[in-house]
Amino acid sequence: MAATSRTRSVSAPGTPPRPGLRERKKLRTRIAIRRATYRLIAEQGYDATTIEQIAEAAEVSASTVFRYFAAKEDIVLTDEYDPLMEAELRSRPADEPPLESLRFILAKALTASVGSEEMRERTRLMVEVPAVRARMTETMSDTAKTLARVLADRSGRSPDDLEVRLFVATVLGALREVTLYWGEHGQEGDLAALIDQALDTLEDGLTL
Repeated sequence: MAATSRTRSVSAPGTPPRPGLRERKKLRTRIAIRRATYRLIAEQGYDATTIEQIAEAAEVSASTVFRYFAAKEDIVLTDEYDPLMEAELRSRPADEPPLESLRFILAKALTASVGSEEMRERTRLMVEVPAVRARMTETMSDTAKTLARVLADRSGRSPDDLEVRLFVATVLGALREVTLYWGEHGQEGDLAALIDQALDTLEDGLTL
């Protein structure tokens, strides 16, 4: 991802430990299910694609699909970077401003997926399918709790501290709106730059 002047000085202090064998097997299963889902959606559309079809295409049982994903929308919205976000945030320097820490992990997550067909299809579905868009809001709430817990630990506050919750929710809300904006405008332009612009706006005090 192309960084702006505000992110060039942010460097990674280290890499989270590699997942164990069991976690890697789970990851492969999640990826297989997700790839099967996108392939079927491309062929026959979102509404026509069923969990049973996804399970067959991924060569797993329907119960296995539900063990990994609570709903079809979750298959679309989840990627392999999600489980690493908490570890990445915990690895940031303790004295780093929270916004820069979140900027770094979001940039790293985007770098891992930007330009991929799955990401483009996911964004298209966010814009076109109300159920996917609604579920995205729900899953972001779960993500916000995880990130708030890490930032609260680092600052000595409670994860339920109002300022902590507002801070994380604002950043993730900006990410959601930028992603939808990008999708609604034909996925034109540099998504990474748009996200950086949004975070710069927050850092400058959210003025117009």
